Amino acid sequence: MKYFNLALLILFPVAWFAPLLRAALLPWFGMDEISVVSGLQSLWGTDPALALLVTFLAIFAPYAKTIGLALIHWNLLKPSTLPVLHILGKLAMADVFLIALYVVLAKGIGHATIETGWGLYLFTACILASLAISFRTPTQA
Repeated sequence: MKYFNLALLILFPVAWFAPLLRAALLPWFGMDEISVVSGLQSLWGTDPALALLVTFLAIFAPYAKTIGLALIHWNLLKPSTLPVLHILGKLAMADVFLIALYVVLAKGIGHATIETGWGLYLFTACILASLAISFRTPTQA
């Protein structure tokens, strides 16, 4: 488990920059690639307070949880800190963001054209792997 968790330390940042989807207002216009980071950049331009909150919940909380689990796996942090990591996991909005994205993709947005990108699958895999690793991490040394 600890090596899978270490892999997440590399794969999460790749997934944040990978294209989740390509969208265009109408099919004959060029498609814009949207990633977690590009979405956050757009939000920073319109609402910095919300952008700060979403950045913490979508990027920092899940990454801090992954680092904490790695420290537990390598016996550098006591398993008694798992409740704090579980709180970080609950704060992490990556899975909520992903579900919201799936809902938007399923319903469509009127006259917009949306195509999924490879980053959506990577992002999904990272979230599911993080969840599985959390459940398999022993609660006692």
